[in-house]
Amino acid sequence: MRLIDTHSHVYVEEFDADREAVIDRAREAGVVGQLLPAIDDESYERLFATCRAYPGYCLPMMGLHPTSVNDNPRWREALERVERLLADPPGMRFRAVGEIGLDFYWSDGFRTEQTEALRRQIELALRYDLPIAVHTRSAWSEMTALIETFAGSGLRGVFHAFSDTAETYRRLRACGDFAFGIGGVVTFKKSPLAEVVRRMDPDDLVLETDCPDLTPTPYRGRRNEPAYVALVCEAVARLTGLAPAAIAERTTRRAERLFGLQLTEETT
Repeated sequence: MRLIDTHSHVYVEEFDADREAVIDRAREAGVVGQLLPAIDDESYERLFATCRAYPGYCLPMMGLHPTSVNDNPRWREALERVERLLADPPGMRFRAVGEIGLDFYWSDGFRTEQTEALRRQIELALRYDLPIAVHTRSAWSEMTALIETFAGSGLRGVFHAFSDTAETYRRLRACGDFAFGIGGVVTFKKSPLAEVVRRMDPDDLVLETDCPDLTPTPYRGRRNEPAYVALVCEAVARLTGLAPAAIAERTTRRAERLFGLQLTEETT
């Protein structure tokens, strides 16, 4: 099977001691590529270094995470750096504008700032003809309403760690060429996401880990890693009644089309 982890933070310090082994295990599990979303100024150099170490395999995004806006008096300056990097990439091709979005879980006191940052980065995605990778937490109604204002604009992307209802899925899908990232949560016992996935078109799904977080069963409580995307694939296969190979083929094809990829098992 050929798998793509569409949301991996393999560049963070949790992998510093064994990143090479983690990448090797991912390849052994059939992972032919990983999309690496950006977070903030402090993590960009780590992201770039990892992508340079694994060219054509670890593929970068560029953006400012919504929680990096909170309590950050210089967030507009951070956005300006995002814009400069998108205009003049540091020797690599950005595959998406991300990780961007809305996150009101910890605090809803920065709604105005997060919404402005999201809109500005959506405009950058449209300017550079890139998909967006969208983080949403405790803000699905606000996110859906905002994305609906861009319907018909050509905006496209993935809703990372999708976790809302089948109705939200239908509304967002109607807005454009959007995929929905499914990760380890779908493997959790009594996860409400499982029933939602049964009602989604498998051709709208992409697979992800969000490593080192959201580790799938049976490894919950441990560090997540890209190889575990195979467990997510198996869970989605059980829920849809399709073979794991069929889910792998359909989700990988969807990711390749969305992010403009041509990956093979021999990718290095």
